[in-house]
Amino acid sequence: MADPSEPVVRVPDAKVALSTASVYPESTATAFEVAARLGYDGVEVMVWTDPVSQDIEALRRLSDYHGVPVLAVHAPCLLITQRVWSTDPWTKLQRAQAAAEKLGAATVVVHPPFRWQRQYARDFVSGIWRMADETDVRFAVENMYPWRYRDREMLAYAPEWDVTKDDYRHFTVDLSHTATARTDAMEMVARMGDRLGHVHLADGRGSAKDEHLVPGRGTQPCAELLEYLARSGFDGHVVIEVNTRRAMSAAEREADLAEALAFTRLHLASAARVR
Repeated sequence: MADPSEPVVRVPDAKVALSTASVYPESTATAFEVAARLGYDGVEVMVWTDPVSQDIEALRRLSDYHGVPVLAVHAPCLLITQRVWSTDPWTKLQRAQAAAEKLGAATVVVHPPFRWQRQYARDFVSGIWRMADETDVRFAVENMYPWRYRDREMLAYAPEWDVTKDDYRHFTVDLSHTATARTDAMEMVARMGDRLGHVHLADGRGSAKDEHLVPGRGTQPCAELLEYLARSGFDGHVVIEVNTRRAMSAAEREADLAEALAFTRLHLASAARVR
């Protein structure tokens, strides 16, 4: 018989954040407003071509005004951000670290290098360790995927798109990326072990495109992962990073982001085991 003094439901310390990329093509400022209105615990700032995303003081003002903390900073690692915060990839990471420290964010999310960034790729693993040793901010390296066109596959990332094959202090797991890579997400999480420090929650159906669907609309084990995080006492951040570009209105976009938040909170609240 269950002890009546024991809680029926336990909720982990993990906070649920909204990636500012989730409101694209709307602005970074809109993401703060939406996160506050829907009840997210914070935001992850995707640093990209929106000038506000690159401006620490502007981000601080938005955070203070809406009462929404910046929990993570996503370094500008995308093809469209090759010139954001310098063309030098190490300078980008140094600026992301400085932004995280000034904004009180716990994590910098970083992608592995593109294969054509040869020197950066050669030094990446040791360089990330060196930077991680110099700050309390976590550098959480994110799993990626092979690029596919028809029946052809191109390995676009180095040293590996499967970041568990290299030695990093912290990882980010992205379930849209596991879908695109057609790899087993829970096996990858198991390989990450206690070095899993950050989660990008989205869904996918195994398309060659990186879909970033609302959790529950694809084939990825989104619920299973959240329940695992709850059982394991995960204390990192779960970030909703979904694609809402096809939303026909602001109301439809917010409905998708509210659904994603409700799904996440539901599955993070796992039933306590009766012993």
